[in-house]
Amino acid sequence: MAFFRTLAAAELVPTVAGEGVTLRTPQMADYQAWADLRSASRSFLRPWEPIWPADDLTRLAYRRRLKRYVREIEQDQAYPFFVFDAEGQLVGGVTLSQVRRGVAQTCSVGYWMGERHAGRGLMTKAVRALAPFVFTQLKLRRIEAACLPFNAASIRLLEKTGFQKEGYAREYLCIDGVWQDHLLYALLRSDAVG
Repeated sequence: MAFFRTLAAAELVPTVAGEGVTLRTPQMADYQAWADLRSASRSFLRPWEPIWPADDLTRLAYRRRLKRYVREIEQDQAYPFFVFDAEGQLVGGVTLSQVRRGVAQTCSVGYWMGERHAGRGLMTKAVRALAPFVFTQLKLRRIEAACLPFNAASIRLLEKTGFQKEGYAREYLCIDGVWQDHLLYALLRSDAVG
C-alpha cells in the first residue's frame, strides 16, 4: 500500500515544460539512464558535488533516493526534477530543496548536467522553466542558489536567468570533500526572469 501512496505523491508534481526541455519527477524507469549518465560524468561532476557514497549508482540506492524524494514532496520540503531534452533524453537534474514557508517563503535550487550535454544551454532553459512553477504553483517569493566562486558556467547560468548576487558565504558547503566558500544568489518573484 505504501508503494502506491508514494507513486501518487510523485504524481502531484506536474511536468514542467520549457523551451526545448521538459522537467519531471524522477521515476524508477529512469534508473538506467540516470546511472549511465552519472557514471559517464563522474569526473566532470566531482569538483561541484559532495562526495558520492560508494553505492550511489546502484539500483537499491536509487530506490532509496526515490523514496526520500516522495517523502520530501509529501512534506513540502523539496521538489526534484530530471531534465530531458527535446528528444526525451535525460540530460541532468534540478532540485528545489530547503523549502521554507512562514515568513520566509523561499527555497534553494541546485542542479547538475551530464558532461556530454554541458554547454548547450539546456540547464539555463530548465531553470527558466522552473521559476514560474516556484512562484505560481508553490507560491514562494524567493529562490536562492549558491555556487563555487570559480564555477564560471554556474555563475553565467544564474546571471542569465535573472539571479542577483547577494553575498559570499565562507565554508558554506562541503563539496568534493572540502568545506568551500560559495557565492550566494537569489531570484525574487518580482525580478524579471532572464
